[in-house]
Amino acid sequence: MPEQQPCKDPHDKGYKDLLSYKEIFFELLDSFVDQGWVSQIDREQELVRIDKEFVSPEFKEQEADLVYQLKFKGEDVIFYLLMELQSKVDFQMPYRLLQYMMGVWEEKLKNTGDNEKKQKRFKLPVIVPIVLYNGKLKWTAKRSFKETLAKSKLFGEYVVDFKYI
Repeated sequence: MPEQQPCKDPHDKGYKDLLSYKEIFFELLDSFVDQGWVSQIDREQELVRIDKEFVSPEFKEQEADLVYQLKFKGEDVIFYLLMELQSKVDFQMPYRLLQYMMGVWEEKLKNTGDNEKKQKRFKLPVIVPIVLYNGKLKWTAKRSFKETLAKSKLFGEYVVDFKYI
């Protein structure tokens, strides 16, 4: 039997365990995510924790801790909420989140039939990236992906961009 590795950050495990409860997850959203769509979530809808890891080899030591899927407003719209638990500032966070999001979309495309993908109405799911930071120092990493790109202002809206909460 392989020897179990000690938990790198016991706080991360504690947060992960707490946030695996639907009620606590929604309480986190209510308390810290100041977005109108939060109050519109039907709490009776099923919240599904996705146990799939979307990690590229270069980030194998740093993984997206929690990925949730839910239906929104009773429609077939799916939100993937990526919870990244951080105790230290990570200046590559926007890039890491982009990789996680690409992994979610790749998995969705891989598991969708060819006929469905070719339909005009087919859309990839929305992904809402959230970083839960519990470090002692102020979070100083850029929150917009565009801000991490050289000369992004020069190309304006034609540069890939997203922000995380």
